[in-house]
Amino acid sequence: MKSACYGVVAIFAVALSACATPQQVPKVATAAPIPPETRAQALQPSVPVLKRKIAIGRFSNSTNYGRALLTDGQKDPLAQQASDMLMARLVDTGQFLVFERDDIDAIKGEAAISGTAPQLVGADALIMGSVTEFGRQTDGQVGFLSSTKRQTASATVEIRLVDTRTGLAFFSTSGKGTASVEAGEVAGFGSRAAYDSTLNDRAIAAAISDLTTNVIQRLQERPWTTDILDVSEGQVQISGGPRQGLKVGDEFVVELKGRTVTSGQTGLPITLPGSEVARIRISGFFGSGDAEGASARVVSGTVPAAQRTSLVVREMR
Repeated sequence: MKSACYGVVAIFAVALSACATPQQVPKVATAAPIPPETRAQALQPSVPVLKRKIAIGRFSNSTNYGRALLTDGQKDPLAQQASDMLMARLVDTGQFLVFERDDIDAIKGEAAISGTAPQLVGADALIMGSVTEFGRQTDGQVGFLSSTKRQTASATVEIRLVDTRTGLAFFSTSGKGTASVEAGEVAGFGSRAAYDSTLNDRAIAAAISDLTTNVIQRLQERPWTTDILDVSEGQVQISGGPRQGLKVGDEFVVELKGRTVTSGQTGLPITLPGSEVARIRISGFFGSGDAEGASARVVSGTVPAAQRTSLVVREMR
């Protein structure tokens, strides 16, 4: 009789194990963290990379999620989160000069307290965007002695790059991201899936990571150029240094800028081709951080000091 009871208990235990649904690790579609060695390589690229000046402009929430709780004049937390995450990604690459615009009044106020005038710098491109889709879904399955529950958040973020000289939107892209968490119970044992608010953050982060690569590639398409800071006795001082990929021995072309004319077809300004006046070779560096420069010797031609502001330094083609 006892052996029969033990057999029933054993069969029941096997049935429970067969019905059991193990708790799954939250699945998040997001980018892997950047290793320190990769981050260091990004700060010193192998080829010259012009650090373009960019600013994050207006970000909005075009969905209905969370907007009913906002009061007049209150910032939308979903849009603010997307803006902050995109700025963090761009700063983290080390390839851009990212300027604050959303809290510019706070910067001016702090400068006034310290008794200094803020030296605001204009950006080459303005990034504007919107959270166009956001939603949450809960589903699950119920079986014999077991049940599962899954929560999923999904988001879509769209951005556009705007030329600050003309107001022309010259590039747009979007990113999608999802994040989910699943929990299960067997015969009353296991974890209960309570509302997980962090899924919202993970979905937005995944969407931003999805579009960041496209933004970086588009901003870096233009050939590397820089300006001349000073000319003296065959020595030329230019903007840029190791953080932009410059190395001692690199050679560059110095050109006289072409005239800028207005196109009758589009109404946009077009710069005509310039003319080469000299070639220079990098011999050393000065400055620190993003405020760095390079010293160069003239190897051919002449760099006229009187026309310094009309000259541009370009990569060798």
